[in-house]
Amino acid sequence: MSLDLQAVLGAAQRDPLLVEAALALQQARLDAAEAALRSRLRERPTDIAAIRMLAEVAARIGRYPDAEKLLARALQLAPDFHAARANYVTILQRQSKFVEAEAEADRLIAAEPQELGHLALKAAVLVRTGGYDEAIAAYRRVLAAHPDQPRLWISLGHVLKTVGQRDGSIAAYRRAIDQQDTLGDAWWSLANLKTLSFGDGDIARIRDALARAPTDQDRYHLHFALGKALEDRGEWERSMSHYVEGNRLRRAELPYDPERTTAHLDRSCSLLTREAFASRVSGHPSDEPIFIVGLPRAGSTLIEQILASHSAVEGTMELPDIGTIAADLAGRSGDGDYLDALLALNPRERHALGQRYLDGTRIQRKTARARFIDKMPNNFAHIGLIHLILPNATIIDARRHPMANGFSAFKQHFSRGQGFTYDLSEIGRYWRDYAALMTHFDAVLPGRVHRVLHEQLVANPKSQIRTLLDDAALPFEPACLVPHRTDRAVRTASSEQVRRPINAEAIDHWRHYAPWLGELKAALGEAVSAYPA
Repeated sequence: MSLDLQAVLGAAQRDPLLVEAALALQQARLDAAEAALRSRLRERPTDIAAIRMLAEVAARIGRYPDAEKLLARALQLAPDFHAARANYVTILQRQSKFVEAEAEADRLIAAEPQELGHLALKAAVLVRTGGYDEAIAAYRRVLAAHPDQPRLWISLGHVLKTVGQRDGSIAAYRRAIDQQDTLGDAWWSLANLKTLSFGDGDIARIRDALARAPTDQDRYHLHFALGKALEDRGEWERSMSHYVEGNRLRRAELPYDPERTTAHLDRSCSLLTREAFASRVSGHPSDEPIFIVGLPRAGSTLIEQILASHSAVEGTMELPDIGTIAADLAGRSGDGDYLDALLALNPRERHALGQRYLDGTRIQRKTARARFIDKMPNNFAHIGLIHLILPNATIIDARRHPMANGFSAFKQHFSRGQGFTYDLSEIGRYWRDYAALMTHFDAVLPGRVHRVLHEQLVANPKSQIRTLLDDAALPFEPACLVPHRTDRAVRTASSEQVRRPINAEAIDHWRHYAPWLGELKAALGEAVSAYPA
C-alpha cells in the first residue's frame, strides 16, 4: 500500500460523514448508509473509501453487478487498494465469475505474499471450482501459521468432507469448537455429516453454548444441531422443538417472498406454451449437460452419484450458471422477470447463451469425459430457458414424497439459496408450485423431462438405474449399480449418505414427526394423497 493511499484511508477514518455511514452499516441501516455515501460521492466522485463502502451496501442487498462496478472503479483509481480487491474477489465469486475471481486473488497474493489471508481467499474460490486438493493445501498452510482461526478450521472441514476425508473433517470441526464453543456453524457442520451421532457430553456442550450464544446465527445453527442430536436418539418431540426454533430464527432474517415463486409459475405456464417452443427450435446443439432438477433433499445427489459412476459422465456440483443467465435476462427486461426477454431471443442469441453456459462451466470440469452433470435443484424453474438454449441437454426431475421431502428440507440448514425451506407452509406451497410447473412442461414438452421417483429408485435400483441410463442416452455400465464405490468429491449435505450402499432406511422417517407437520400437510393439500401421480 502506497503512502498516499494510507493517508487517504487514514483521513477516511476521521471523516464524520464516513464514520456515520460506517455506523449505519454496522447497525444494518442500509438506507441511511447509502444516502450518506451517495451524498459524499456527488461531492467527491473519486472518494475511494466511500466507493468501497457503497459497494458493501450494494453487496448486502444482493446488487452484485453494482458492487462489482463500484469496486472496479475504486481499483481503477487506486490499484494498490488491497482491501477493495479482496472485496472484489468475493463479489466476482458470488456472480460465478470464478476465472476472474481467481485471477484477482492471484494479484493480491503477488502484491502481498506475506498476507496469508489472501491465500485463504483464493482457497475459497478453488473450492467453488473443484480445486479441492489445492484448497486443502492452502487452508493447511494458513492454519499452520495462524491456528487460532475457528472459521478457517470450519472451511477446511467442509473441503475434507467433500473429498470423503470424514475423520479429517470431524477433527477440523472439533478444532473450531475447542477454540470457540459457541460457534454454531461448527456444531451444525458436525451434525450435517448425517452419519455422526452426538454423545451425552456433546449434547451438554451444545445446550451450554446455546445459553451463551452471542448471535441469532449461532443460535439457529445450534438449534439445528440439537434437533439432529435428539432425532438420532428418537426424542422426536424435543427434536422438533429445536428444528422449529432454528427455522424461526433463520426465516426472520431472509427476504424470501413466496408470491414471486408463484408469479413465475403462473407466467411460465402462460407464456411457455407448446406453440412458443415449436416456433423456437434452435439453440446450441451440445448434448453434454445433464441437468438434475427438483427440490433439495429429494434424492438428487444419489442420482448424480449413479450417473457419475459412468465412464462417460463427470459429476461437478450445483452450478449457478443457469440462474446467472436468467438474472442477466431479467436485468435486460428491467422488471425482474426474464420470460419476455427469453422469448424475444433470436436463434443466434439462443445459441450464444448455450455457448456461454458451456464456457462458464468449463472451469468445473476436471476430466475428458463427454458428459457432465449440473445438479442445481432450483433449475426446475428455468426448464424453459434450458430447453431453448440447450435443446439436446438431458433434464432429470428428482422427486420424492412431498411430506418426506418437505420435512427433510425443514430440518436442513442451507448455507444459501433455499429461502423457502424455513417455514412448513411455505415449503408446502413451494412443492405445489414446483409440481404444477413440472406438470405444465410435461404437457407442452412431452418426454422432455425424465422423472425419477426416489422411493422407486431405492426399492428397485437395478431396473430403475437401467431406465435412468436409457433416459440419459447412456449405455449400461455395472459400476452404476454400486455408486457408493465411486470415489469422487460430493458437495452436498448427502455426501456421506451416498458413500453408503443404496438403501430405503429414510423413506418413512418423516412419519415420526407427523404430529407436528400439520402445516406442511395442509399447505400441500391434495398433493399428498395424489403422489406419485
